[in-house]
Amino acid sequence: MGGIARRRTTARRPAAVSLAVAVLLTGFPLYAASAAPAAAPAAPGTAPGAATEDDPNLPPGSQTAYTPPEIDGDDPGLRMRDGATLAQSRVLDIVSIVETEGGEERREETPTSLKFALQAEVLFGKDSARLTPQANSRIAAIVTEIGKNRPRKVRVFGFTDNLGTYQHGRTLSKKRAVAVHGVLSGELNDPGVSYEVRGYSEDYPIADNATEEGRRKNRRVEVSFPTGSAG
Repeated sequence: MGGIARRRTTARRPAAVSLAVAVLLTGFPLYAASAAPAAAPAAPGTAPGAATEDDPNLPPGSQTAYTPPEIDGDDPGLRMRDGATLAQSRVLDIVSIVETEGGEERREETPTSLKFALQAEVLFGKDSARLTPQANSRIAAIVTEIGKNRPRKVRVFGFTDNLGTYQHGRTLSKKRAVAVHGVLSGELNDPGVSYEVRGYSEDYPIADNATEEGRRKNRRVEVSFPTGSAG
């Protein structure tokens, strides 16, 4: 093997000499494809000899190969106007939202709470607060989740769209929330759980009331409660 390596090295020397002569005669730099690439400079903040993007022991994409853009701290566009102050920092919860294709049921989950929204059409008849026979199975799924998390407080809020008068919506949404609360409390039968039951009429829409699809989503009953240690 050693002899073969020496013969290959000897065969490359004439090509290298020819390239050098071409550079002298033309004045243009030429690069040999077979030449070994020069070592790339270390990324800013990378210690000499540290792992780089080409390191086979690192997953692809774990090291950045580009140079970060320079930022001028004195750029007027980055300055706050006179008298302005930064707002207090806040940590926002990650919200997971799962909704059926038709939007009949909606589940919102954060690290500390769980909320279910059921469209009025799957629970009640039109302009009615009387639960349909199919409503019990929908509410039973929520009862199961409440039983798993064992919260001490459950909120049941009713909402309508913006059709009709606000007061009518307020009365109807409250009656619907009361009806759902009746099933929840009866199924749970837990005196340690307290309930907050309210009707909000057209307030707090979750969709556009300008379309029937949006109004259908806004006509809903929400059941929410804390989860985990917050429960």
